[in-house]
Amino acid sequence: MAASGRWRWLAVVMLVVSSISEPAFSNPQTNLLDNGCSAKNVIDTPANYAKELNASFSDLRRQLSKSNKRFATTGTAVHPIYALAQCRNYLSNPDCVACFDAAVSVARNCSLATGARVIFDGCFLRYESTIFYAQITDEGSHPICGKRTARKQDVFNTTATQLLNDLKFATPRINGFFAAAKRVSTGAAAFAVAQCIETLDESGCQACLTIAYSSIQTCLPISSVGRAVGIGCFMRYSDKHFFAKNQTINLAPFLEGGGGSSGKKKAIIAGVVGGVGIIIVLAAIFLLYLQSKKPKAARRGDILGATQLRGPENYGYKDLKAATKAFSEENKLGEGGFGDVYKGTLKNGDVVAVKKLVISSRAKADFDSEVRLITNVHHRNLIRLLGCSAKGEELLLVYEYMANASLDRYLYGDKRGMLNWKQRVDIIFGTARGLAYLHEQFHVCIIHRDIKSSNILLDNEFQPKIADFGLARLLPENQSHVSTKFAGTLGYTAPEYAIHGHLSERVDTYSFGIVILEIISGRRSSDIRVEPVTEYLLEQAWKLYENEAYLELVDKTLEGNEYKAEEVKRMLEIALVCTQSPPSLRPSMSEVVIMLSSSDRPIFQNKPRRPSMISDFDERVFAITDTSATTASSTSHATASFTGVSGR
Repeated sequence: MAASGRWRWLAVVMLVVSSISEPAFSNPQTNLLDNGCSAKNVIDTPANYAKELNASFSDLRRQLSKSNKRFATTGTAVHPIYALAQCRNYLSNPDCVACFDAAVSVARNCSLATGARVIFDGCFLRYESTIFYAQITDEGSHPICGKRTARKQDVFNTTATQLLNDLKFATPRINGFFAAAKRVSTGAAAFAVAQCIETLDESGCQACLTIAYSSIQTCLPISSVGRAVGIGCFMRYSDKHFFAKNQTINLAPFLEGGGGSSGKKKAIIAGVVGGVGIIIVLAAIFLLYLQSKKPKAARRGDILGATQLRGPENYGYKDLKAATKAFSEENKLGEGGFGDVYKGTLKNGDVVAVKKLVISSRAKADFDSEVRLITNVHHRNLIRLLGCSAKGEELLLVYEYMANASLDRYLYGDKRGMLNWKQRVDIIFGTARGLAYLHEQFHVCIIHRDIKSSNILLDNEFQPKIADFGLARLLPENQSHVSTKFAGTLGYTAPEYAIHGHLSERVDTYSFGIVILEIISGRRSSDIRVEPVTEYLLEQAWKLYENEAYLELVDKTLEGNEYKAEEVKRMLEIALVCTQSPPSLRPSMSEVVIMLSSSDRPIFQNKPRRPSMISDFDERVFAITDTSATTASSTSHATASFTGVSGR
């Protein structure tokens, strides 16, 4: 009976779906929006290249032909070829394949070009000779505005703007990076979709849709139909249905704390729920306290146990003491600004890093809530806080362990010369994405305040992970972050923060710019160079840039054939724009991600001039710690090295 009931239910569903008569849903939507070919052609064995390209197309088609498959990638290693295909999720599976076939027909016009792209309303196809999966925009990104206006265009403009804004914030949080939605207001209805290629991460999708949203705004005042077309994402709106009614998604759950027009309502609801939540949390803490009095109540940590739903893992103090061999010197990884770090091996064999904190009584009162906040930060370029333990005034944080240690060791420490140019560029890009997430994608804006090479750790594949984010919130109120930790951040601190205490996200942007200079040069920002003239790293970088001698800045341990002059110049320009003064001239970190993603976008509208305060600022800041340049350098090294949760 149950089986026959399911079949009857399926028959009803199929009947409803088959009854949809709107023509937009019975065709692959092959309205051509954009296409182009690479300027380079294949020279070596073109016949073999054609076979490999055909094989790539066949593989993509095979993947898309599978049920519920709307995204596919493939590649060949000989020439090589990297290819990607994606359909709008509202297309049926046959329509998706038909749209792809049409895109392949257009792409074949590129003959033996090493790359091509085709963008239809219904799908997207691209292939290149180099990996492009993380690229979010290029010179081909543009709006396409229709010629039709809505019956009540002014009302429609407001409705569509609100809907697109919600899509901009919600889509990066939705699995698969696709959303179709509808909004109705008095006398006007708006329909819209947003989509990112699935090879992006959440911060990349957010950055791409921010550009698309800005682009599509040019259409709204004049048209009831508009599109933002690009290589990393797509936006489309209309006053008429162009997708099935059952394809819409409720955006509200994905807008909480992330912006959007529903933000105020969410804040009110969150306030009410938060009040109840505090009571529940207090009750839970009390129960945990009672549990801790029992002989076997202390929970042993498990790396896989710390999830966003459960919050921080509660580790037993005795377990962590045993894991670190009583916090022995042989297990000590380093000394950070917030406490010493030790390597620990849990009873289940997992290796972790344990940081001992000694903080004020006020900060201890906030410790549980702050740790819960930091634990819920999930990004591949941010160190994962797994949990904590508290005993008296001694508080312990448990992090994932990074065996490759911190970036500073590879730039000017004991592992100098081990990073090639590509690895350095990847580290710059990953660090930017991590900061963009902290500033703009997480539901609470977290300003790191202490971005430096020793706070950037490297995983087994030398991908960067930012450490110590969020801990500045636990500093005593009567002590500024600069005064208590300044010896560890010489040369990284933005002038408005170091001198006047003005704090904003642009403080991290400044520090990130300094880190780029260190990555390029292999030189510590706080080291003073006496010959031929006395200057710090930032001052030297500006001088070399102004004199078109930027290649002299490149780390001498790098081989000349590893990098291109234009790439070095571009990285240097990004570093310099990040260190502009006043801070309003600096880009946001999401804008920096965009700059790094597109090699064709200009960094400066006009050639920049060096801020007049660089030399004065360096002298004032370094004088705070020591009047001797040599002592300042050694102090910085002693405090900054091995910070975070890295290995030796």
